[in-house]
Amino acid sequence: MDTASHLPGLRHSYEGEPLLESGLADDPVTQFAVWFGDALEAGLPEPNAMIVATSSAGGRPSARTVLLKGFDERGFVFFTNYESRKGRDLGENPRACLLFPWHPIRRQVRVEGRVVRVSREDSTAYFRSRPYGSRIAAWASRQSAVVRSRDELDERFAALADRWPEDPPTPDFWGGFRVIPTEMEFWQGQTDRMHDRLRYRRAGDSWLLERLAP
Repeated sequence: MDTASHLPGLRHSYEGEPLLESGLADDPVTQFAVWFGDALEAGLPEPNAMIVATSSAGGRPSARTVLLKGFDERGFVFFTNYESRKGRDLGENPRACLLFPWHPIRRQVRVEGRVVRVSREDSTAYFRSRPYGSRIAAWASRQSAVVRSRDELDERFAALADRWPEDPPTPDFWGGFRVIPTEMEFWQGQTDRMHDRLRYRRAGDSWLLERLAP
C-alpha cells in the first residue's frame, strides 16, 4: 500500500447545533457579518485570513492566503500588487473564490464572484493607513517575481527607505480588488460527516437560499 494514500489517526468529530435555514439572515453579507463576529469573539487567530483562488485565462488555477481588509454590501476587499500572479490572473479572468477556514469553530464560508478593482482613491487611503515598513515593502517587492537572494530584497528595501524616509507614495502597480459575490456558502460541521451546507445564490435582485448535500 502506498503509505501516502491515507493518514490514519487524523479523524475529527464535529458536534453541535444544526445550521437551519430559519436561523440565517435574508442576505449573505449580513450573515457573514454575524459569523465573522463569532470568529472574533472566539479569539481565532487572524479570522480575516482567507484563501483566494484564481485562474489564468488558460485555466491554470492558483491559490494563496490573503487578508480581508473590508466587506459590505458591495463585496469583499483585499489589496495586493497588481503585477503579482493573482493580479495577472484577475486581469485575464476577473473571477475569484474566497474561503474562510474557521476550523476551531467548525465553520467555513466560501464566496464566489466577479472581481473589480477598487477606486484609486480607496487604494491610496488604505495604503496611507499601513505601517511605514509595509509601504516601503510594497515598493521593494516585485511580488511573484524571481529574486537572486534575500540580500537583494533587503538592499532594495534599504534604498527605497533612503529615498522616502517619511511618506512613500502609493505605487501605480498596487491597489485593491473587490470580489462581488454571486454565490456564498456557509458550512458548519456536524457528526457522521452529515455537515450543514447552506448556499445563497444570486437570483436577479434577490438571493435564493439552498441546502446542499454534504
